[in-house]
Order: sequence, then C-alpha cells, then structure tokens
Amino acid sequence: MNHPKILRNIIVRRASPIIYFCIGLMFFFLSCAILPGGPAAENQRHEQPFGMENPFLIPPAEAPARPAIPHYIMGRGHVSPEKLAAFLLDNNPEADRAFVEELAIIYVEEAAIEGVNHDVAFAQMSLETGFLRFGNLVTIDQFNFGGLGATGPGFPGLTFPSARIGVRAQIQHLKAYASDAPLNMELVNPRFFFVRRGSSPTITGLAGTWAEDPEYAEKIHNILERLYFFSFEN
Repeated sequence: MNHPKILRNIIVRRASPIIYFCIGLMFFFLSCAILPGGPAAENQRHEQPFGMENPFLIPPAEAPARPAIPHYIMGRGHVSPEKLAAFLLDNNPEADRAFVEELAIIYVEEAAIEGVNHDVAFAQMSLETGFLRFGNLVTIDQFNFGGLGATGPGFPGLTFPSARIGVRAQIQHLKAYASDAPLNMELVNPRFFFVRRGSSPTITGLAGTWAEDPEYAEKIHNILERLYFFSFEN
C-alpha cells in the first residue's frame, strides 16, 4: 500500500477548506479597500481634505448673502441694535454714543411691537434728522424723529415727552401708511388719522405723501443700501 500518497491526499482534502477560506477572506478585504461603497471609501469621505476630487464629498453650505434691501414698510428688520448705533455714529461721530445706542434699541423694540421693519424706520430717522444733527425746523429736544408736522417756518412740528414716545409716534405713522391693521400700543401720534390707512405699503409710496420731496423714497433707499453694506459687508 502506498502510504505516503494516501497521507498526502488526506492532508490536501483537509487543508482545502482552510485555503479557500483564506483566499475568500483576502478578496473580501480587497473589495472593502477598493469598491466605492466599502468601509475604506466611507472613511475616505470623512478624512479627505475639502477641495480634493472626491465624488462622495458634500461641500459645506455657502455663507448666506446679505439681505435684500427692503421694499415694504411692514416686516422684520435684519440689522442688530449694535450695528444700527455703529452706523449712525460712523456718519455722525459727534453724536452722543449712549443716547444713540439706547435709541437703536428703542427702534428695534417699538418697530417689532407694530410689525414695522426697524431698518426702514431707522433709515428714515437718519434722513429726517441728518443722522441726529437736526439743524432744520426740528430740534433734538422735540424727540420728533420723523419730522411729524414740520411743514415750514413757524411750524416746527410735534414735540414728544421722551425718545421712546417719539420713536413710537414715527412707527405708528409708518404703520398708518403701510397697513390697515390696528395699533398694538396706545396711540401717541395725533397725526395718525390724517393718513389714509394702507395707502402706501412700500417705501416708494412715502414720496409725495410723508414728504413733498419726490426723491424722498430714493434717499431712504440709499441710506438702507449704505446701512446694509456697513452691517453685512464692511
């Protein structure tokens, strides 16, 4: 009997499953490393630096662009009180910083109560007062930031007891032009009912109504443009 041959056949038969298993395991690891859906590819998605060619890499979202210049009076403003104050002080370094900072907060608060865009109201105030320089018919002690009732020599306009009430009166007047919704605060503006409610929902409609100047709306728009550039791109 050929015992070495029989022994060799037994060893081969017993070793074959182990060999096949090892070969299969080797192909499995190779597929994980090479195929796009394998674990190695998954790790590569997370570890590969952004900018390298990788079809599985999702680039981060781009930073949002600055807000569009508002067209309507009603709405939500985008500029923070800090930026509003900084913008005014940049245009009038002689203004009282503490007063300006408090005034900016008041504009955001009072506009929010009535649903008026505080960016629009603040820009209008900047136009009406020359960035709080005043110097025309209205004086700073009147707290009349919208030039309400100021129509010419001898008619300097309304006077309000505080900055907050003056801002509130301006906000109420803007709401009178822009909407027919009821006020949320007690009326402090005696000229409120002189306005046809909802007649000018946009800034454009303020030219020839709030002020006789045909370029009034364009001037407010230009200040808004500068405000947004200062706040979001500067």
